Formats: sequence, structure tokens, C-alpha cells
Amino acid sequence: MRISIIGGGAWGATLGQVLIDNGHDVLIYDVNSDAVDKINMKIHPFFGHTLPESIQATTNLIDVVDFSTYFVLSVPTKFVRMACHEINPLLKKPSVFINVSKGIEPDTLKRVSEIVEEEIEPQHLRGFVVLTGPSHAEEVIERKLTLLTSSSKDEELAKEIQYIFANDKYLRIYTSSDLIGCEVGGAVKNAIAVISGACTGLGLGENARAAVITRGIVEIVRVVEMMGGKKETAFGLTGIGDLIVTASSENSRNFKAGRKIGLGMKLDQVYATEAQTIEGIRTIEAMHQLSLIRQVELPMINVAYAIIFEGLSAEEGLQRLLSRDLKSEDF
Repeated sequence: MRISIIGGGAWGATLGQVLIDNGHDVLIYDVNSDAVDKINMKIHPFFGHTLPESIQATTNLIDVVDFSTYFVLSVPTKFVRMACHEINPLLKKPSVFINVSKGIEPDTLKRVSEIVEEEIEPQHLRGFVVLTGPSHAEEVIERKLTLLTSSSKDEELAKEIQYIFANDKYLRIYTSSDLIGCEVGGAVKNAIAVISGACTGLGLGENARAAVITRGIVEIVRVVEMMGGKKETAFGLTGIGDLIVTASSENSRNFKAGRKIGLGMKLDQVYATEAQTIEGIRTIEAMHQLSLIRQVELPMINVAYAIIFEGLSAEEGLQRLLSRDLKSEDF
């Protein structure tokens, strides 16, 4: 089967290897000519690993659209709308869009599935799937054991993507019918990972990290339910599973960014030191807006917003959280 990948970064190039391992033909599109050149030289553009000989990449969008009717969206969520807008007029057949990025659009509070449905005309859209879960590309490129979830409104399509990506040596894929829960859990956990990293930067210790992760699950559940997903989904791979791997690992760009904020770095300094997109920062912005509009109680995320965007010190933010009215554990 032929599969096109939009975005040749850390995850896109890695998934290209997965798909080739599974016997598929892959063409990767990226606007970054340096990344494309490295992929065509069979070198991973971020990790330097040797890629399969059959992998190909291009800067020509027409070529990648003509190559397949399956499109893996592996670009930061802030670029998804633009990418789909450019792809739509080039489509000739109903196509499947498989999103592997994790975020919520701040201005609209839209999930990626909603953005795709807005930008891809109905006659061009066969279906949408999110492929998500606890997965550092740094480990998947080394073919280390990883579990993911394939979710769609169309359960048969979710199963189809499950079999396309599953590899019986290192990558096991489950399915879920809760598209909203899977999308939201994967996005909000990035925000909690930033907060966990900030606690580490402040030197608060393992007890604090455990508290952030646990109470972070509460905030994830609140958003999942408010947006129409199932709270049970937050306790699976796309919620707590993804949170565990992201909120405590040096492989997590969100955790690392949060640690820098805890050490006193400003946002522009954090961005200047990180080559990859920090989805958690955008998600904190989106969830803060959601909290205000829909009156969802998200104390940690709202304090994180005040620290990052309003100049509140991390120490003041911590005091704001600890001085809240005492209550029973609401979980």
C-alpha cells in the first residue's frame, strides 16, 4: 500500500520507517529542503539513524498528493489547517487522514479532526483517524516496544489503520471508538507535562511530580468529559499512559520546556533552545481559554498560563495553588 506522510520531522520520518518495515511504500513531504535531503540520503533528520533504502521524500506537494489516498498528518497542530487547506484542491479521490500530532487550536478550541473536516471537502474525505498514545519517536526509531491507539468515528477505518501500522515485533495498536477522548487526552497531557517539568526545574522533588501527574489526570478527565468524550478513555493509553511517558522523561520536549520555565527562562528563550514544536504551551493557552469560556476548573493549567503568558513567577504560582481552599479529593 502507498502512504503519504505530511511532515518529515522527528515523528514523520520515524513513522516512515515503521510503514516500510510493514511492507508499505512511503513518500514524505516537507517544506524544509534540508530535512528532505537527509531523508533521501537515508538519514533521519533529527536522530541521525539510518533509514530504510526505499524511503523517499519531496518538497513537491503535488507529488505527495498524487502518490496515495492515505495521508499521515505529522506536522505541529498550528500548521494542520494550512496544510489541509493546501492539500484539498489537489485531491482527486476520497482520502483518509491519519493525524499523529497532539494539540488543540487555541483560537477556535477545535480538535484536529474538526479542523480536517472544515478544510477538506466532504467528497475528498473518506475518513479521519487519530493514531496516538505513549510514544517517544526516539525509541520508536530504535524499534523499541510501543503501544498506540487508533481511533475514528468509523470503527472499521480505525481497524484498517490498526493493521496498517501494527508490527508484531515492536508496535502494537489498539482501537477505540472514542475519537474525542483520544484526541483531547493526547493534547491536554502535553500541558500537564509542561507543568511537571516546571516542578522539576523548581527542585520540588518526586512527591510533587507524582501529585502533578495525579491531579493532572483530574484536569484531563474534566476536559474530556466537557468536550464530549468518555472519562474512561483518560485512563487508557491516550490519557494516563501518554501522561506518564511525557510528564517524567527527558525525551519529552514538553517536560524539558517546563523545566526551563521552572528554572526562570522566558518563553522566547525556551523556544530559542528547542528545535521541535512544544505543543503543551499552545495547549495551555487553549485550555485556559476553555476554562474561562466553559467554566471548567483547571487550576494547574490556569496557573501555568499566568506564569507563561502573564509574568507570574513560578514561586507565586505554586503559592497560588497551595493556598486554594482545602477540599476532599475529587477524582
